[in-house]
Amino acid sequence: MQWMIYGANGYTGELIARKAREQGLAPVLAGRSAEKISPLARELDLEQRAFALDDPEGVKAGLDGMSLVLHCAGPFSATSAPMIEGCLAVGAHYLDITGEIEVFEHAHAPEQAGRARKAGVVLCPGVGFDVIPTDCVAVRLKEELPDAKWLSLGFDTRSGLSPGTARTAVEGLAQGGQARRDGRVITVPLGWKHRQIDFGAGEKTAMTIPWGDVSTAFYSTGIPNIDTWIPMAKSAVYGARAMNLIRPLLGLSFVQAWLKRRVDSKVRGPDEATRERRPTHVWGEARNDAGRTITARIRVANGYSLTVDGALAVAAHLLDRPPEGGSYTPAMLLGSGFVEQLPGSGSFQVSEG
Repeated sequence: MQWMIYGANGYTGELIARKAREQGLAPVLAGRSAEKISPLARELDLEQRAFALDDPEGVKAGLDGMSLVLHCAGPFSATSAPMIEGCLAVGAHYLDITGEIEVFEHAHAPEQAGRARKAGVVLCPGVGFDVIPTDCVAVRLKEELPDAKWLSLGFDTRSGLSPGTARTAVEGLAQGGQARRDGRVITVPLGWKHRQIDFGAGEKTAMTIPWGDVSTAFYSTGIPNIDTWIPMAKSAVYGARAMNLIRPLLGLSFVQAWLKRRVDSKVRGPDEATRERRPTHVWGEARNDAGRTITARIRVANGYSLTVDGALAVAAHLLDRPPEGGSYTPAMLLGSGFVEQLPGSGSFQVSEG
């Protein structure tokens, strides 16, 4: 069965392609530009294809013969929808490594899920660090507290950013924060809430952020109220709140262009040594209406290392034994214990309160 890594010339896409080859796999490497894909394809002795995503017929031709696509070319807010359409048209399963809430909402919309079921295609965005570990934590907490109504998820990492992730973060500045309340995704101010959280390496001040689980954890668990957190110094929390005053300016095209140029000139992504020495602590807390609270923690590999291993594991699962077509999250496909099976992961630590 042939499968494809689209965006294999990007930071994370290249990491996945190299690891796939180490495992004896032979994905087709693809992207917008043959010039950018060719060097890696020649080095790894893999088939290559080049096609843009703004031509539906070209996308279908580019995906001809593929059973699965692992989509790694962001920004996913622009690239996910046309790739999903192509996958539905040719009957290929769709995976990506996004963390963008709007992409998850699009893939899990009833219309999309119905189309995927009819086509026998699995749509599963977020098969990397966004959102495998937090998704598994969410489902584990639901198993421990079935009547949970409130869910908080977060992580503590020092892994640094890839250029693609940094550019996505820049695009999100003007949109503010997001959370889920009563089943709906709502917009909230930057730095909306802060609290003390022990993610697994000691208590720290933390701030809400618009992480992908605001969307995915709802589909995985049915819990209607969800927020997501990272450690942040109090001064940075106040700085984020001050940015709400200039949020409209942050969305202007020339401001976005300037910020992205800064990203392109400064951000390179962590090297292998950095990834190896910087694991991640993941935390979750579920609460029911009676006030009972369950907490779960797990230590996992660096976010980019987990993305490589997690994405390849989900791809292998779908190529080997795909479920019925439809829209899924990683934990819906592989269960809450999936993250414990990935290299660098420990075991869940679950406690009351």
